[in-house]
Amino acid sequence: MTNSSTETRSATAPAAPHDAAPGWRWAPAWILAYVALWPAPGYAEAMLVLGALAALFRLTVSRFRGGAGLLSHQAWALTSVLFFAYWLPELVSSFDAVDVGRALKEAAGDLRYLPFLWLAASAVADRRGRRITFGGLAAIVGIWTVDALIQAASGTSPLFAGIDGIKQMISGHGMCTAEEIAGVDRLSGILGPCNLKLGLVLASLSPFALYAAGRRFGSAGWLLAAAAVGVVVVLAGSRASWITFGLVLLFSGWRLLGWKKLLGVFAFGAALLLVLSLTSPQVSQRVERTLHALTGDEAGVDTALSGRARIWGAAACMARAHPFNGVGARGFREAFPACDPTPDEMAAWGEGPAFHAHQLVLEVLSETGGFGLLLWLAGAALAWRAWRFAGAAARENARPAMLALAVTVFPFNTHLAFYSTFWGGLTLLLAALYAGSLLAREEG
Repeated sequence: MTNSSTETRSATAPAAPHDAAPGWRWAPAWILAYVALWPAPGYAEAMLVLGALAALFRLTVSRFRGGAGLLSHQAWALTSVLFFAYWLPELVSSFDAVDVGRALKEAAGDLRYLPFLWLAASAVADRRGRRITFGGLAAIVGIWTVDALIQAASGTSPLFAGIDGIKQMISGHGMCTAEEIAGVDRLSGILGPCNLKLGLVLASLSPFALYAAGRRFGSAGWLLAAAAVGVVVVLAGSRASWITFGLVLLFSGWRLLGWKKLLGVFAFGAALLLVLSLTSPQVSQRVERTLHALTGDEAGVDTALSGRARIWGAAACMARAHPFNGVGARGFREAFPACDPTPDEMAAWGEGPAFHAHQLVLEVLSETGGFGLLLWLAGAALAWRAWRFAGAAARENARPAMLALAVTVFPFNTHLAFYSTFWGGLTLLLAALYAGSLLAREEG
């Protein structure tokens, strides 16, 4: 009788959500493969699209049942909300954009991010996934840092040389042209001389490496990792990455070291920057350019900002001319000539229009208007609210992803284009990792 009633219950009771849609155990490996392929943008984009399609297929086959086996309800909601805070301004801005066809195409294409973000969030929704994904990201940062240090010492990045050699065998030509290689003025690492984003990428991903080193090896491990990544970030050159990495050091270091020791870290960093400015012409030029801001006049500030004051003036002009929904995502270059404050002068970046605003708030205002800024602020507010109301264990789970996302969108800095394929994909990935790890299926 007992056996019969047990069989009846098992036959009639609904399956547990986890059984209906078991966690995607392959998700962490997929996310790490996507990041590892960033040096080959075409292959990375293919991984993103295939991951989005695979996630959508699995959800369709299961008729979206058992979603709690992938993400908590709160994580589903926050991940989706953060995506729409990014995507809806892009869509609304496209209807009367400077180039309507391109803007609509961009908005339609960026829908691929939504299922990919669900995949990324599910990759860190449990303890195993977080360990693999965050540990893997820390390993990628470590490998790319060592490779860049070898380039600094020898002049050649072994990883990029290997990728370039494979490209030569496949297509008969390398990753970069001779002109791009000749124009390099900074450490390029695995990303190569035609994709000079190494400093920004490492600075944004560095929280994963620093937290991993601190947990495994204590303050000594954190200090060693911070020094290694810091040298590469300085030599890789963009001053925006210096600010980003400085914020990472500040907010990851004070909890581990305390304020007094952290002040010593920044003093050491200042001394290291001085040494590098005396030994590296590229670093010296950037420090000298930054010091022009102390002259106090408009020309000196613009020199310190590498001509960005002119770009920001054009962005403000676009925001005034299109206050509701801007000129359209990725429409900055088309709208720039009409808003160029000094059209008769040679630009600091050379000939041609500026491609984007180089600053998050101005990019959102100029390309997606007040509506876009309102939605971005709403997304930021909801992300912050989720952090405030999360428990201590959940915050600890999500701390590396939270810091990586926060420093990447830090508004008092210069930025790459958030509506571009590369930087937009990186930012949305960090948002999904944050949502998935903070609002995990289980605490711990």
